[in-house]
Amino acid sequence: MDKLVERIKSDGTVFPGEILKVDNFINHMVDPELMEEMGEDFYQHFHDKEVTKVLTAEVSGIAIATPVAKRFKVPMLFAKKSQSLTLGGNVYTSRIYSYTKEQHFNLRVSKDFLSADDKVLIIDDFLANGEALSGLVDLCQQAGAEVAGIGIAIEKSFQAGGEKFRQAGFDIYSQAVIVGFTDDQVIFAGEEDKD
Repeated sequence: MDKLVERIKSDGTVFPGEILKVDNFINHMVDPELMEEMGEDFYQHFHDKEVTKVLTAEVSGIAIATPVAKRFKVPMLFAKKSQSLTLGGNVYTSRIYSYTKEQHFNLRVSKDFLSADDKVLIIDDFLANGEALSGLVDLCQQAGAEVAGIGIAIEKSFQAGGEKFRQAGFDIYSQAVIVGFTDDQVIFAGEEDKD
């Protein structure tokens, strides 16, 4: 998706450890017009999948997943990272590790909201090693739900996550694919040989 790539080039910041900071338009302060366009782009790719739910992880995926769900006219469900009294114990739970936060989390989804009748489109902001995605897929598998597709805003294709899930047969569509970093520059797929 060209608009997302251009926005990353103009407003993204590269940090040591191959970390891309996009908190000024995706995962802290959100550009709602960009989110709407990303939602439409995901809809165009997955429109034939008979999606019944859009699933993401708390917190950063919510802004992207909401316009996707709106376009599909289905509920958006997010896996909670924190336990609450209102969530109760009737949940599917999957443990994941966050590289950027350097800690483990439990992702939780109420069994009332995810079932074997669902065809789930998973949406997330980043795909690198695939930890969060593993947790979201695991939640669907626990429920017996079908993963109809996986939409990723930004994929770091030089890390193992995308390839692992593609080899497992999942339909993954990434809007911006990063093949590497040089100094403080992001190199996107198709730009590798440019001088």
